[in-house]
Amino acid sequence: TFFHNGFTFAIFWVFVISSLTFASDASIVRIQGRVMELDLNKNTMIVNERIFVWSPNTNFYNDKGSSITADRLRTKIWVYIEGTRDVNKKVVAEKIYLLPKYIHEKEKHLYPFIQ
Repeated sequence: TFFHNGFTFAIFWVFVISSLTFASDASIVRIQGRVMELDLNKNTMIVNERIFVWSPNTNFYNDKGSSITADRLRTKIWVYIEGTRDVNKKVVAEKIYLLPKYIHEKEKHLYPFIQ
């Protein structure tokens, strides 16, 4: 019975640790899309029919990776966003990159920030 209980305990911990690892990855969001709506006063935008918010800690970049300011955001431009879901399931952007166009799979090597 010791072997059986020890084995069960070990399997349990492997499951718990892997669940926590995968759960933390599930909160990370990476998305490319077009800005559909934008409210600079509320720090929100809609991309691919999802609401994204940004904070004072959010970094904005152009397609070359150089820092820019949020006032360069416009509707109908392409963006790549990296962010996390908060406790309210809202996506808070950590990095927002302005793109010149939709970046196809074959072109992603030209933009090292796109994963």
